[in-house]
Amino acid sequence: MVYSRLILCLLFAASLCGAPTQAAPQAAQKSAPKSALKSPNFILILTDDQSWVGSSLCIDPDDKRTSSDFYQTPNIERLASLGMRFTQGYAPAPYCCPTRRSIQIGQSSARHLDQKDQPGWTEYYKQQPTIPKSLKAIDPNYRTAHFGKWDFRYDGISPAAIGYDISDGPTGNGEGGGPGTDWPAAKEDPKLIDYLTERTCRFMADCSDEKKPFYVQLSHYAVHLGVYYKQATLDRVAKRQKGTNHNIAEFAAMTEDMDTGIGRVLDKVKELGLDDSTYIIFMSDNGGRKDIPGFESDNLNLPLRGNKGNMYEGGIRVPFIVSGPAIQAGSISHVPVSGVDLLPTITDLAGQQLQHNRLDGGSLKSLLNGQSETVKRNNDFLIFHQAVIRKPQTAILKGNYKLVKTWDGNKLELFDLSNDLAEAQDLSNEMPEKTEELHQRMVAYLDKVNAATEYMGSKSQIYKLWGKTRKKSEDE
Repeated sequence: MVYSRLILCLLFAASLCGAPTQAAPQAAQKSAPKSALKSPNFILILTDDQSWVGSSLCIDPDDKRTSSDFYQTPNIERLASLGMRFTQGYAPAPYCCPTRRSIQIGQSSARHLDQKDQPGWTEYYKQQPTIPKSLKAIDPNYRTAHFGKWDFRYDGISPAAIGYDISDGPTGNGEGGGPGTDWPAAKEDPKLIDYLTERTCRFMADCSDEKKPFYVQLSHYAVHLGVYYKQATLDRVAKRQKGTNHNIAEFAAMTEDMDTGIGRVLDKVKELGLDDSTYIIFMSDNGGRKDIPGFESDNLNLPLRGNKGNMYEGGIRVPFIVSGPAIQAGSISHVPVSGVDLLPTITDLAGQQLQHNRLDGGSLKSLLNGQSETVKRNNDFLIFHQAVIRKPQTAILKGNYKLVKTWDGNKLELFDLSNDLAEAQDLSNEMPEKTEELHQRMVAYLDKVNAATEYMGSKSQIYKLWGKTRKKSEDE
């Protein structure tokens, strides 16, 4: 069940994981004796609504526009220095809920969210291989945990229902203090960053003590609205010169508080001696908002077009980093990767290749190990889709070319991302054959998975149509 704020506070106070307010310099940290785990550990850090350019990490060193001109996130930079950053990392969808569902089963949201077969959707989803169930099938000793924002919505499927041993339950935005009405505001533990960090560190320590391999997903509520931060952080940020693209001190402070929490997780991995047996994955659930209500701002995702909620790069391109054994420190890949790739990647790194005909993702193992520059998937493209309670829109990405279809008006737009990061030049009229090729592939895929392509009404209308209510799960 979802934790009440009282329980959250009590758990936070009882946690035993130490927490320096600043990340200790890497050179000054001391490692404990190395653990003798036979299977690797995995940590997925999932941020909420964080823009591709929402940190001080220059995602593409050849393009100085790909980092924030105001936020300071030394621990995200530190993580990238330890592993591989992807300049073309994608969320499976431009919204929270479908991305979170897709990550667990490696399937596009076109297959499983708000589609024509919705009345049978819950059982369909529960039958799919998931990250925790797949790891336990490889090694029964795996312990799995999910802390923070779950946000599956609609039918209340809980973390426990798909294999997690420990979790905060089927949480949503409300548990993290958002969106709320009292922001921006200073809080002792904004967006529960400290609480989630404590829970994650304690879980890792317990698994290390028990010599158990683990998978833990830390799903931050930050940097989703509302905007909360520590007063000391805001005081520090307010002294800096504001940027041209990013200039909201309160939002910068929230981002930097989250970064401090990420640094504490990195410190704990090293303290436990698990840094040579642990993969750390970092990404956002979708692109950033265009602006922050109540503040003067333009498109916070520049140089990308679009924002959370649409299929342009600003809505789906996200920061994406993987560190771990055999991954070259500070390496950079320009190969497009997505959150749907996480399940097959994690199982492959754990010792078993996962393949089934509904899997849309592919393993990144050979890419991470420097043995390949391609990702083998069931389809030679990535696809992004939304409909039913959202504006129907689809995007397909194959090679350098991306086709965006807005179903209302049957509008097609073709972009060459290798030359047009901002998606400013529509090539559909200049390249009709390429446009038709990608359109045919898009439509064929959507037909195959029985995806809806129309808007059917508001959430409440659809729930009534399906005879469903947004209930809390009985599985937690």
